[in-house]
Amino acid sequence: MAAVCSSAAASDTRGPAGAAATGRPGGGSPAAARLDQAALWRLVWRLARAAGVPSWARLSPHSMRHTTITLALDAGAPLRDVQDFAGHRDPRTTRRYDRSRSSLDRHAAYTLTAYLA
Repeated sequence: MAAVCSSAAASDTRGPAGAAATGRPGGGSPAAARLDQAALWRLVWRLARAAGVPSWARLSPHSMRHTTITLALDAGAPLRDVQDFAGHRDPRTTRRYDRSRSSLDRHAAYTLTAYLA
């Protein structure tokens, strides 16, 4: 999935993938500036095929959203920033995407012990 995101970023640097059919955020009339749901699904599939993802037909726009949130947390972005980006009201919703939350290395007791040592 990260390959799809990288492919999308490399192929269109003019704006968010789902923001405008023309690649220009807000380009043209308001009706022309938005992708409908079917067009967004086709865009995801096209980008996944172009990136060489073998399971491209099983991907969805939510797959890309999920990957973006997960990669942001893996990269060390603060939970509150990712929560705001994702539009989640409750931080527990965003934490579900955090693959390393069960890692003992990040447990508060280990952090405190290292600090006190």
